[in-house]
Amino acid sequence: MPALPGRIRALVLILLALCAALPALPPVLAQDNPSGLALPRFVTTRSHPINVRVGPGTRYEIAWNYTVSGVPVEIIQEFDTWRKIRDMDGDEGWVHQSLLSGSRAGYAAPLLANGEVLMHAGKSDDAATRARLAAGVRVNISECDGAWCNIAAGQPGERQAYSGWVRQEELWGVYPNEEFD
Repeated sequence: MPALPGRIRALVLILLALCAALPALPPVLAQDNPSGLALPRFVTTRSHPINVRVGPGTRYEIAWNYTVSGVPVEIIQEFDTWRKIRDMDGDEGWVHQSLLSGSRAGYAAPLLANGEVLMHAGKSDDAATRARLAAGVRVNISECDGAWCNIAAGQPGERQAYSGWVRQEELWGVYPNEEFD
């Protein structure tokens, strides 16, 4: 029995050494980027309902569901055919890649609290105002030049009633200075 404290001490030292080495090891999921596409990136949900899971696979619990398609989300991580997404509220979960689309959409995000986003006829604050968008209004984004984005917005179930340009900084669903068409 006198050797037992020595064994425990040796095990404790080994465990401490292993714990000290763990922060130096990158997470396995962070290394995996099977699509080869940029991370993070914005996409939309393709169908409905969509189960968002707590982990990358059907064996993981369902955290919540999307009941409509076309919801803008941000892919922040990839693992095999699963994508970890984050929504506008900051909630995160995993969905299968087949349930996501490369279409771009976003939400009006006024810079001022209780404000609105002005949609202009052109890429200028001096251009005619086409619409005033309340915070959280969903929009389809067709292009951004790093400062302005061309969007379309309308009532659910109707054609896109309004289209025009908004300041890129007033949209959730695009990155600052991001350009695409």
